[in-house]
Amino acid sequence: MDFGSSDVSLWKNSLSAYPTRIQSLNKPNLVSLDDFYRIELPSLINQRNPDPHITTPELSKLMQWKLSRGKWRPRLLDFVSSLDESLVKSASQKAFESLPDVSKAVSALTVLKGVGPATASAVLAAYAPGVAPFMSDEAMEAVLGNSKDYTLKQYLLFVDKLQTKSKVSFIFLLLVRLKSGVLLVICMDGSFSRTRELGH
Repeated sequence: MDFGSSDVSLWKNSLSAYPTRIQSLNKPNLVSLDDFYRIELPSLINQRNPDPHITTPELSKLMQWKLSRGKWRPRLLDFVSSLDESLVKSASQKAFESLPDVSKAVSALTVLKGVGPATASAVLAAYAPGVAPFMSDEAMEAVLGNSKDYTLKQYLLFVDKLQTKSKVSFIFLLLVRLKSGVLLVICMDGSFSRTRELGH
C-alpha cells in the first residue's frame, strides 16, 4: 500500500487484516504483547486521569513489545526494567502534560535510561496517537524513505509529515511494514475513542 494513497477504504481494509498479519509472523508472545500495547495500555493510562502516567512494569512490557517487532536488544530491556518507579511515573506525567508539544514530551521521557526517541514515541502514542505517532522502522521508511535516524529532529519531521497527511486526507496514519506488507496500525478521524473502535 502506498503512503500517498488517500483512499480511506484501502486503509480500513489494511487495518482489518492487521491481527491476521501479526499472527502470521509466528513470533513468541508478539500477539499478546501487541494486544497489551494497542488495547490495554491506552486504557490503563487514561484511567489515571487527571494524572496519566505509566509504571515501570508497563514500560518494561512496552519495551518487550517494541523489541519483539524488530531487533532484540536485551540490555535495553534490562535498563528499563530496573528504572525506579517514581522516576518513570514523574517522567511520563511530565511528558503527557507537555503534549501537544511533541519535542518537549519526547525530551521528558528520554531522561530515562534505555529510552530513546523511538521508545518515547511508543509511550506517547499509547496515550495520544493523534498527536504523537510511533516511530517504527517501517513507518519511518514509508513516510521519510529511511529507517536509520532515530533522533528527535527526525521524529519531529516524521510527525509533521503524518499530520500534513491527516489534513489532506482527513485520516491520521500510523504504519507498520511487516514481512507480509504495509499495514495500518491506527487510522482515525481525530478522536481517541474513534481510534480505539477502529482498532477492533
